[in-house]
Amino acid sequence: MIKLDNIHKQFGTNKVLQGTSLSVPKGTSLVIIGGSGTGKSVILKCILGLVKPDNGLISIDGRDVNAGDREAFLAQFGMLFQGAALFDSIPVWQNVAFRLLRGALKRPLNEAREIAIEKLRRVGLTPDVANKFPAELSGGMQKRVGLARAIAAEPEIIFFDEPTTGLDPIMAGVINELIREIVVEMGATAMTITHDMTSVRAIADSVAMLHNGVINWTGPVATMETSC
Repeated sequence: MIKLDNIHKQFGTNKVLQGTSLSVPKGTSLVIIGGSGTGKSVILKCILGLVKPDNGLISIDGRDVNAGDREAFLAQFGMLFQGAALFDSIPVWQNVAFRLLRGALKRPLNEAREIAIEKLRRVGLTPDVANKFPAELSGGMQKRVGLARAIAAEPEIIFFDEPTTGLDPIMAGVINELIREIVVEMGATAMTITHDMTSVRAIADSVAMLHNGVINWTGPVATMETSC
């Protein structure tokens, strides 16, 4: 579903990606691990077209990410951002339905609200949360809202950027379980970047380790502890 072939990306004199190659089969969950500043987030940005690689090819379902209609391309994706990245000035349901209220995915207002409330239920939040503003929610609830937004448009691919950062261990476990359940339920292809090894074990089908700009190891999560 996702393929990176010999991706290079340099910012000034800083060589971040130096021949990164990676393949994610459809309907599977891959977690990328590696130290801070190694380029994990840059990989996601390159796939989404937010950053253009200096060299190499990225394809989604066999199609070059730079070919075809940009809006249709982005409609395939959902994303849970590290800090939830909710819009403070609009209520929760409009955050969840953000993509359903504009562009190619636009739905009637009432329908978008109903979908938002259903997705909130899916992540364990009651309908009364829909009319609240993000500032009225705890960090864990904000993360759930972010997850509801990521799945609102039924994307084929979901990216999770440090999904448990800033959460206590109990809430982190809840988010990990939700992510795993939703990915399996939707049959989505998932890519996660995280420093949390508990998340890796909970979310991943396979793991890739990024170091010095290349993928040093990739394999099933069950073999991660015994790899050398």
